[in-house]
Amino acid sequence: MPAAAAAPHDPEAELPLTPAVFHILLALADGEKHGYAIMQEVKEATEGATHLGPGTLYGSLDRMLKARYIAESERRPTADEDDERRRYYRLTLFGRQVLQAEANRLARAVSRARGKKVFAPA
Repeated sequence: MPAAAAAPHDPEAELPLTPAVFHILLALADGEKHGYAIMQEVKEATEGATHLGPGTLYGSLDRMLKARYIAESERRPTADEDDERRRYYRLTLFGRQVLQAEANRLARAVSRARGKKVFAPA
């Protein structure tokens, strides 16, 4: 997470995100999850191309909590569906704004690549 030269809470000032942070935010975009569920979703969504080991995942989550991209959820599943050791995470409004800004940045890059015919024919 780069040091912000712009106004505080300017999502654009947070860019570019690391691939790990981007994929974690993306995994949380549709609802709260615990760490292992985030790891599994990233692995599935990237068809195994992005593997978040525990050190990368929990180090990133810690930095994201400090940057206020995410918050620890206070809601818990029912006791029979939960493991009390799990911590659940959710996107904050600022985290969603940062995710949107990064997705827009990446979309502009892909658009430029298409315009320059970088992609191989399918």
